[in-house]
Amino acid sequence: MFTALSRIIPPPSYISMPAVGVDISDASLKYIGFKPNVHPGARRVLERWGEIVIPSGVVDRGSVLDQKQLVAVLKECKKASKTEYVRLSLPEERAYLFETKIKSHMSVREVRNLLEFRLEENVPIPSKEVLFDYTVLPSSVNARELSVSVVAYSKETIQAYHDACREAGLRPLSFEVEAQAMARAMVPSDMTGTVMIIDFGKTRTGIGIVNNKTLMYTSTVDIGGNDLSKSLRAVLGDRAEEELTAIKNDAGLLRGTESAEIRETLLTTVSIIKDEIATRMQYWNMRNGAEQRRVELIMLCGGSSNLNGLPEYLTESLDVPTLRGNVWENVLSLEETIPPIDRKHSYGYAAAVGLALRNKT
Repeated sequence: MFTALSRIIPPPSYISMPAVGVDISDASLKYIGFKPNVHPGARRVLERWGEIVIPSGVVDRGSVLDQKQLVAVLKECKKASKTEYVRLSLPEERAYLFETKIKSHMSVREVRNLLEFRLEENVPIPSKEVLFDYTVLPSSVNARELSVSVVAYSKETIQAYHDACREAGLRPLSFEVEAQAMARAMVPSDMTGTVMIIDFGKTRTGIGIVNNKTLMYTSTVDIGGNDLSKSLRAVLGDRAEEELTAIKNDAGLLRGTESAEIRETLLTTVSIIKDEIATRMQYWNMRNGAEQRRVELIMLCGGSSNLNGLPEYLTESLDVPTLRGNVWENVLSLEETIPPIDRKHSYGYAAAVGLALRNKT
């Protein structure tokens, strides 16, 4: 089903065509595609996947700075994935989310008109320059009011990604906030409650809060794995990135390693991220006083989440259970199938997997 975010052009007749999930960040493009299921509800089979490096300066904090170069990257994606139809992630840095109340039994037209009016109160962009979508949250059958989660982007942001796709010969079927796609991939389908998703990437750390599998809050911390490498170089000297990655993933934050200096160096940077996470969690928990809305679990993803000892450190520091998410949670059983993407690399594909899961079959 098309949403307001994907309704830049009228819904085409090929809406049911299987599409590849494409996650674009400042540093790379990752794509995932599953074989079409003959039987609805059957386990998915991974058919195509890959990563393409995006040169520095093409995308910065979600803004497309070099349209021509992004088109070149998307053309490479089209050639490698052998696809025409895609579902794209949108940068969290450019998203505006808010929650509001509406009366029950309102028509779709009435809801949209009301939400367009409320955009002016919650989004610092003129409403005529905004595209938005909304999700009605679960409620009791006889509720007089309903809670609605709204996500909005400037038309300019979506248009930039849409135009780049079309120029590359790709047909975007939908656009979605990264964290919502990650939740679709990692949060078990039968799980309710509130989960914080931490996307620890190369250049930044994304924070999303999901309640009953609906994205309610996003934020970004401008610290990522590259900052850990920079701090290590200050202690170890100029080392290749591959060597530093091995140090982070093997020694990491574990106590009793040969070099306590490495652990302390990494902690200096990681503790800043931890404090930012704690601040946002406190804000969310205070704003949402109900016990069932308190963050009860933290899921990690992103390539830099491989830092050894990170889940244990956050669990102890934040007093909230923390684990690395299983990006195949709603795709396949790891007891029955060994995915072709190894575990450490799979954390970077969470958004792409979730986008591909939007296909009905």
